[in-house]
Amino acid sequence: MSMKRREHLAVIAHDMGLIFEFLGVITLVPFIVLLVFREWHMVIPMASVPLTFVVTGFLISRMPRREHAPNLSVALVAVALTWLAIAVVGAFPFVLGLKMSWTDSIFEAMSGWTGTGFSMVAPLDTIPRTLIFWRSFMQWIGGIGVIAFGIAMLSRSGLARHHLYRSEGRSEDLMPNVVSTGRRMWVIYLFLTIAFTGMVMISGIPLWDSLNLVMVSLATGGFNLHDGGMAYYDNVVLEMLLIPVMLAGALPFKLYFLIYQGRIRPFFQDRVVQLILALAFFGSLAVSLDLYIFNNVPLATAFRQGYFCTVSGLTCCGLQNSDLRWVAAPLIVITLLMMIGGAAGSTAGGIKANRVILGYEGLVWWFKRYFVRGNVMVPFRHEGKVIPRKISEVELSKNMLIIVLYVLTIFIATIAALHLAQTDFRTHEVVFEEVSAMSNVGLGVGYMVPASPVSVKWIFIMLMWVGRLEIVPVLILVMGLVRGFESRVPRA
Repeated sequence: MSMKRREHLAVIAHDMGLIFEFLGVITLVPFIVLLVFREWHMVIPMASVPLTFVVTGFLISRMPRREHAPNLSVALVAVALTWLAIAVVGAFPFVLGLKMSWTDSIFEAMSGWTGTGFSMVAPLDTIPRTLIFWRSFMQWIGGIGVIAFGIAMLSRSGLARHHLYRSEGRSEDLMPNVVSTGRRMWVIYLFLTIAFTGMVMISGIPLWDSLNLVMVSLATGGFNLHDGGMAYYDNVVLEMLLIPVMLAGALPFKLYFLIYQGRIRPFFQDRVVQLILALAFFGSLAVSLDLYIFNNVPLATAFRQGYFCTVSGLTCCGLQNSDLRWVAAPLIVITLLMMIGGAAGSTAGGIKANRVILGYEGLVWWFKRYFVRGNVMVPFRHEGKVIPRKISEVELSKNMLIIVLYVLTIFIATIAALHLAQTDFRTHEVVFEEVSAMSNVGLGVGYMVPASPVSVKWIFIMLMWVGRLEIVPVLILVMGLVRGFESRVPRA
């Protein structure tokens, strides 16, 4: 590695070290639960997390450095490695507290931080409440973004943090800088959590369950609190109240400023909001009718399960009130919705509704150009603005590249999983759960369970990691390890 590359890495390492230190502080929050329920045997397992974060953060933030602008590729690699590191650190309580294997513990932590919802912990009803909260807390912090959270706590902005912020898949407008953006998002997030917890308590469930369910729903995570999942409550009102919580997590957070300012109409005029709400309604209607017509489910049950599970899949939440042992049609509909996911700048995963809109606009623009004379310029319009041709072609190419890489990753993962372990599950069910993992959803038909082969678990760990970072940072890391991190541009 060249001297220049080491200097770039040192700048990133300093900021990442500070973020680790703040994570060390915030991961002390589960000790409140530990003290309330007097689970003293969890002191060492839980203390291992903040201690590791603080020590690691202190060491790497003290690396000697010089102030200059780091390359974006270095930030991408740093973020990819950071998410791997927090998955390992987040696994400590499960290894030390439940004596789980490292594979299962890292799986649980990766599922937590990425807001996925697949779980290796069983049975849930007998584990310490501190660990139940730790699982919810990982999803809550991970939902808004570990980097976004850490930056919100820092006192200054800089190009390094701008790169780190963007590398994590955040795309909000900076207002006026990356630190104030992170802080305002954090305030919105905290307010929504408190407000929705009070709302969900109307269903009659206790504060403990309400808080944890809101944390995993707003973060579009989906960790269950009980072995029975949502069936444990058998509460229609609870399911109805959680649907707006899941939708709120999947909408772009920057639009909540409009509501705060009393501007309700522009919020609902946003094309991303309109698309997500339309997909939620019509997708749920299609799944419900499929269940009633083709799955012989009673009409009331079909709509109850259809709307809850479809919205959960679209918003990438992962809570489910059915075992999803359905015919292929409704599962395929939900698979497509999970691929789309929520909005950029939300807690949801997937390709993102913004990319779907941009892809559609690009497709229309592309075909319009076929029907005009060669000397006629067809402008590309996006969000009411005319985008210059060179910029639009580059952005559309990047947009389609992410979509193609997403589909290609699922294709490769499916082939690998089916070759590594035989299964009685049908191919579309395997694809369903792999899309669920890569879109950080957590809906499952029973393919990924604690008894699943270790090789398949690691495929899912990789899918959750790649999906949370929107592919590119992990791809840059792999390319750097194979070809080296120095760019090789041939001379003309």
